[in-house]
Amino acid sequence: MVLVIATEAMLFAYLLFGYFYLASSATGPWPPSGRPSLSLALPNTGILLASSVCIWWAERGIRAGSARRLVVGLVATLALGLTFVSIQAVEYSRESFRLSTNAYSSVFYTVTGLHGAHVLVGLLMVAVTLIRTLKGHFSAERHLAVTNTAMYWHFVDAVWLVVFVSLYASPYFT
Repeated sequence: MVLVIATEAMLFAYLLFGYFYLASSATGPWPPSGRPSLSLALPNTGILLASSVCIWWAERGIRAGSARRLVVGLVATLALGLTFVSIQAVEYSRESFRLSTNAYSSVFYTVTGLHGAHVLVGLLMVAVTLIRTLKGHFSAERHLAVTNTAMYWHFVDAVWLVVFVSLYASPYFT
């Protein structure tokens, strides 16, 4: 899991390097189609961070032998993750620019879309972990899959913070 995360982190680093390269070489205003709205992205960031707290709490629960706490934490993580993806879909429908509008919009949709795909993979992992929990597969002594799922979920959340600061917040700094 650590190697998967390292590989995925490099992918996001390359994409964000491309974003900042385009921003630094832009001859006009950046982003050219106006700043992205924070009205949905900011609360959505809080939702994703809350999901990280939930999965952390769930993992700590199974380490202490509480399968019930693991179930509650995983269900909460699923609910918050699905809410994040739903709000991002609403945000996409409200943006004034489209994928092909300009270089900024291409990078914006590529990076946020790739992140959204990672959230969906994380949700699948959480769902499988929940099913396995309900079947009694985990205990205080046996929970490596829970740890791997939590690690991936925390990675996805950490990447979002970098994406949010880079694509959403940085245009407001200039």
